[in-house]
Amino acid sequence: MTHGNAPAATPRSTLVVTAHAGDFVWRAGGAIALAASRGEKVTIACLTFGERGESAKAWREGKKLDEIKAIRRAEAEQAAATLGAEVRFFDAGDYPLLVTPELTDRLVEVYRATQPDVVLTHPVEDPYNGDHPAANRMALEARVLAQAIGYPGEGEIIGAPPVFYFEPHQPEMSGFRPEVLLDITEVWDTKRKAMECLGAQQHLWDYYTDLAVRRGVQLKRNAGPNLGLAHRTMAEAYMRPYPQIAQELA
Repeated sequence: MTHGNAPAATPRSTLVVTAHAGDFVWRAGGAIALAASRGEKVTIACLTFGERGESAKAWREGKKLDEIKAIRRAEAEQAAATLGAEVRFFDAGDYPLLVTPELTDRLVEVYRATQPDVVLTHPVEDPYNGDHPAANRMALEARVLAQAIGYPGEGEIIGAPPVFYFEPHQPEMSGFRPEVLLDITEVWDTKRKAMECLGAQQHLWDYYTDLAVRRGVQLKRNAGPNLGLAHRTMAEAYMRPYPQIAQELA
């Protein structure tokens, strides 16, 4: 029974730490849209705009660096709004994204401000893009520092939110195992709309659509035939670097 003067429950919080402006859409757009659809707060810490290494189309069109940053920022803002998330830009510069104490400290502030229940970020390995492991390293280090009561900074310390690595572009070469398959069928149209906000990387729209189909097939195969799953199930794959905490095996 809910009493009229009872305080409202704090909504769950998801923090996504992403190297470039498009990464959170391709790799975790479904998880973000699902969380937002449940009324949860989703915050995206976008470390760079992907202005140098992820914007070839704009460079070929003769655009300058500041123009490209503006384009990628606008695209990411529109995509985040479509998914139902807030995006915070760090403008740390890509290719390369450098691991620095200053940037890690800014992430600690975001952890403490958002108090995440779940963290999504890149896996440890990616031989094709060093920015992704750099983002991973800072995301994990900031998570630990944000738990330390003696670490200076604003805000309350956090607990130990579970971390999920989203799927890299070349999973076979990045040590990625699809340990968690997330059914995103009900929000697939939202994710696709967010993908289509990223005109600078239009060549990836169909690639990540096909990937969602393949992961959906795997989800159905692992779930069994009697769960009433949609004929065309769409899914995202995740990997867990830390143990799952449970009171029963399920």
